[in-house]
Amino acid sequence: MPESNQTEGRKLDHIRIVLAEDVDAKGVATGFAAYRLPHTSLPELDLAEVHTRTTFLGKSISAPLLISSMTGGAGEAQRINLALAEAAEALGLPMGVGSQRAAVVDGRLAATYQVRRVAPHIPLLANLGAVQLNYSFGVEHCRRAVEMIEADALILHLNPLQEAVQPEGNTNFKGLLRKIEQVCRELEVPVVVKEVGNGISAADAYELYQCGVRIIDVAGAGGTSWSEVERFRQPHAQGRRVAGAFADWGIPTTEAIAQVRAALPYVTLIASGGVRSGVDVAKAIALGADLAGTAKPALFSSIDERGAEAVVEGLTAFISELRVAMFCTGCADLAALRALSLLRC
Repeated sequence: MPESNQTEGRKLDHIRIVLAEDVDAKGVATGFAAYRLPHTSLPELDLAEVHTRTTFLGKSISAPLLISSMTGGAGEAQRINLALAEAAEALGLPMGVGSQRAAVVDGRLAATYQVRRVAPHIPLLANLGAVQLNYSFGVEHCRRAVEMIEADALILHLNPLQEAVQPEGNTNFKGLLRKIEQVCRELEVPVVVKEVGNGISAADAYELYQCGVRIIDVAGAGGTSWSEVERFRQPHAQGRRVAGAFADWGIPTTEAIAQVRAALPYVTLIASGGVRSGVDVAKAIALGADLAGTAKPALFSSIDERGAEAVVEGLTAFISELRVAMFCTGCADLAALRALSLLRC
C-alpha cells in the first residue's frame, strides 16, 4: 500500500477510535485535582473588567487557550479542521493542525489542513512528527508544511511511546536533537516542540532549549492516551497487550508544568494533556504555564451537526470558567494569576 494511503487510513482510524472508544489514560491523573485555587469573598474586582487577553506568536489572542493539534490527512478531518478554525477565528484563539506528514507526502491531501481562508487572523501552527527527521524529512519538508497552511510556527511533536506501540510505527529517535537544532536555525518561523500525552521532563526541555526551541508544550499524562488509541488499532492480542501496559505511562501534566517552568523561567510554556475546563486552565497558568491547550473536547464538539457554532459554545464556556476563577481569586489579569499560590488538597 502506498505510504499516503496508509497514512490516510491511520488518520481515519484515529478519528474513529477517539470518538468511539475510551482512550483516556488509566492509572495516572493530570494532577489538577490535587490543587485548589484560593477563594476570596472580597475580590475587590468587577467581573466585567477581568482581563484574559494575551499575546502568542506576535498576535493578540482573547485568552491563554490553544486549540491543540488533532487531525488532518483525510476527508473527515477537513470538516473537523474547518469547524475548529472558524471557531478559533470567532473567539480570537490560536490553533494547531494535526500532523501534516500525509500532505507533505501526497499534496492532494493538503486541503484537509488548509484553514486560513476561514481563519485569517489567528496564530496558526503547522505540525510534523519530529521522528520524521530520521525518515528522509528535512528542513525543506518542514518549510513545505508551514507554507502549506500559511502557519505562524511549526510544531515538531515527540511521540516515542505511540510510535513504539503503533503497528507501523517509526521508532528511530536517535540523533533527533541535532536535527531539531538545524530546523530551529534554518526555518523562518518559530519551532514549538510538544509531546502527545506523556509529558516532557525538565531535562528534555533543557536540551531542547539549548537547541533553540523557545516554545514547549509539555502535553502531560492524564488525558487522552495515544498508546490506548493504538491498542485499538493493533491486529493481534500480543500487540494489544503491549500497548495496554502503558495506559498509566508518563509525567502528569501538573508535574511537567512545574518541572519545566522551574528549569526554564523564560521559555514560552504551553500546558496540555487532560485540560478539561477553564478552571484547569487557571490552575495551569498559576503553576507556570503561559497558555493551556485542549483538544479532545473540541473535537467532540466539532462533530456536532452545528459545526463551528458548537465549538464556539464549548470554548466560550472554557473562557467564562477561567474568568470566574480569576474573579473569585482576586486576579484582574493573567499576571496576577501567574503570581497566585495554589493550595494542595
